[in-house]
Amino acid sequence: MFDVLVNNSKGERIQNFSCPVTDCTIGKARDNFVQLRGWKVAPYHAVITRTSEGLFIEDKTGQSRVEVNGEDVEHHGPIRSSDKIIIAGYQIQAGMSVDAADMNDDDDDYSDMKTVIGVHQHKELDESEELSKTIINLQNDEKFKWRNRVHDELLAVMDQRRTDISGMDENALRQHVEGMVKEIIEEMGSKLPADVDKQKLLEDVLNEAVGLGPLEQLLADDTVTEIMVNKFDEIFIEQAGKLTLSDITFSSDDAVMTSIERIVSPLGRRIDESSPLVDARLKDGSRVNAIIPPLALRGPCLTIRKFAKQKLQASDLVNFGALNNNMVKFLETAVNNHMNILISGGTGSGKTTLLNVLSNFIPPTERIITVEDAAELKLTQPHLVSLEARPANLEGKGAIPIRDLVKNCLRMRPDRIVVGECRGGETLDMLQAMNTGHDGSLTTAHANTPRDMIARLEVMVMMSGLDLPVSAIREMVASAIHMIVQISRYSDGSRRLTNITEITGVESGIVSMQDIFRYQQEGFDENGKVKGHFEATGAIPHFYEEMRQRGLDVDMSIFAA
Repeated sequence: MFDVLVNNSKGERIQNFSCPVTDCTIGKARDNFVQLRGWKVAPYHAVITRTSEGLFIEDKTGQSRVEVNGEDVEHHGPIRSSDKIIIAGYQIQAGMSVDAADMNDDDDDYSDMKTVIGVHQHKELDESEELSKTIINLQNDEKFKWRNRVHDELLAVMDQRRTDISGMDENALRQHVEGMVKEIIEEMGSKLPADVDKQKLLEDVLNEAVGLGPLEQLLADDTVTEIMVNKFDEIFIEQAGKLTLSDITFSSDDAVMTSIERIVSPLGRRIDESSPLVDARLKDGSRVNAIIPPLALRGPCLTIRKFAKQKLQASDLVNFGALNNNMVKFLETAVNNHMNILISGGTGSGKTTLLNVLSNFIPPTERIITVEDAAELKLTQPHLVSLEARPANLEGKGAIPIRDLVKNCLRMRPDRIVVGECRGGETLDMLQAMNTGHDGSLTTAHANTPRDMIARLEVMVMMSGLDLPVSAIREMVASAIHMIVQISRYSDGSRRLTNITEITGVESGIVSMQDIFRYQQEGFDENGKVKGHFEATGAIPHFYEEMRQRGLDVDMSIFAA
């Protein structure tokens, strides 16, 4: 057995092959062991042969279209590490496969076995370190060779049978493709190496053909909360708040692009060189961001923030230690009494999750209108209207931003307005809605503390394009927003409500506020987990006082410091 590596003209690795026979054919015909693409590639371009003397390469075009060391050759060998081999612009590397346990630097045969050839940015490979890396990569990529081969056969079979998939639903399509993949694997029979798991091969090909490829396995894992594809062979995941490198990889950049297109196409969105970044969502509401070359220099990049399959309740957050029961009682009372609440936090702190939980407290008799850039909220109330912003089309026209949707929803007779996130000029429209009879509205925004959130609101209102004085903005903020709920993510991956803060008005040109509840950190335990406790500050919110004056039964004991 020997290994063949294919680099593009820039020296970037695009394919790895492990040849189990003595002859490895190269060309663009389907039955070649190494299949290359391009108009300069002949159907059967070259062959690398293993003999007792070493590896030899032979041109099969009859036109000397194999270049070795800058010269066109018909036959060359034995191949040496200094040889520079190029086929139709591709840079080829090859070497004998050896068992690491059998390597011995004192063995005279070892120098012949570890021969590596090729051009990689016109630098010779380090013969010890690079060889070990190459063998590991080839072992990892062995599965891709058979997956790609079965996948190519699947496409050919579907083309031959003129399969019409337009009228199939997702389940029918999956069953139909699964049957064809089983047939292809059975026909391969003895061609498949004994160590190839046929069931795993079936699942991999099926996921790549009609799903999101290797991501299907991560999406099915409930312990994975975030998936980050930095490049096709580098996928990080978040589990229990910690980032780790996954052993799951794509076969190529094209496979990543296929998965991205399958996510964005059903949503009417697009991603290409003219529009190389996109926000989208999966069917379960999981948030997706994708960015591709030329903006992403290392290849297509995909980030998926998964949502729990089961909608979280307030009791779940209490069990997680994100807040305590007294805070839950207070927030439920605040939502029921139409307090305007702004959830503040950093990226990944759990703002949208908390917004979903607070929305559970809205009575089912009220009409709710949600406005989002990419629909993520999961509200269960029966009287619900969900609006989603729309990006521009191919001509750069037709975009409907969140701000337009917020303006429009005011004409739809809402009892509650829920905006997924305020990022810009829509903040002004949201504040105006809160000030004009739409109490009980909920939204989120990015900030690290409640005081920082006030400054952020001022900046976002200025982004609306209206030249408003800062004093007027602060008066608007103080009268519109009743409460800021601050949620933070700690170094151990845990999330906690660090402040529930009431806005009390404007004094001397400054928005005044008071904490009702807060979290006091007390250090770390022996496992590196954050320690601390939730406490009430003793301050009584204004609306509780008003409720008590109206003779309503309110539990004041939750505010005992």
